[in-house]
Amino acid sequence: MRVIVAIDIIDGKCVRLTRGDFSTKKIYNEDPLEVAREIEDAGLRYLHLVDLDGAREKRIINYRILEKISSKTSLIIDFGGGIRSDDDTRAAFNSGASQITAGSVAVTAPELFIKWLSVYGNDRIILGADCRDRKISISGWTESVEEDVKEFISRYSDLGVKYTICTEVERDGMLKGPSTKLYKEILGEIRINLIASGGISSLKDLENLKEAGCEGAITGKAVYEGKIILKELREIC
Repeated sequence: MRVIVAIDIIDGKCVRLTRGDFSTKKIYNEDPLEVAREIEDAGLRYLHLVDLDGAREKRIINYRILEKISSKTSLIIDFGGGIRSDDDTRAAFNSGASQITAGSVAVTAPELFIKWLSVYGNDRIILGADCRDRKISISGWTESVEEDVKEFISRYSDLGVKYTICTEVERDGMLKGPSTKLYKEILGEIRINLIASGGISSLKDLENLKEAGCEGAITGKAVYEGKIILKELREIC
């Protein structure tokens, strides 16, 4: 299982939110590049970089930070937040993203999302499948739509999606464990490379996700709060 460390960006700084609520913002470092280098120095390879300003504004904002991290580290970066147009997608890839994560556009403009799968290939486009009470959440988790997360992932799997990041919003930033039961249910019925996100608080959580069959797991707050040490993650990998 791949272990992926998250860096979330607001106003150019490394932050974390709780349940996606911007009023809960906590700044962990003024320089995201410094955090990225710590991740790299620990022997980890994968970074999940989220443009929270972009998610709120519905367009990429912090592509310069992506550009800086990609040019000054060897990390393999998937980038998400605010990707709503062809221009956003081009900006992300031109700035050094290896993959992009798009969720809102898969709901609001499915034909555009499917076009990206064709143009860039399903190795480079990740389906964002964030949910609250199993219903898909979009626009920085400020809106919900009446589609079950499993049905959403299944529908796009049939259309060629290879990877999905699935976050249960109510667990994000809470450090009370991931949605392992939900992931087992999804993986029991759908052939997909599922990347777990949200709630991870310990190495045991990661071991459980690995046993559940997750292809990857994203951790953020547990690292920043010192509950998981970066070098310990290398052993899981």
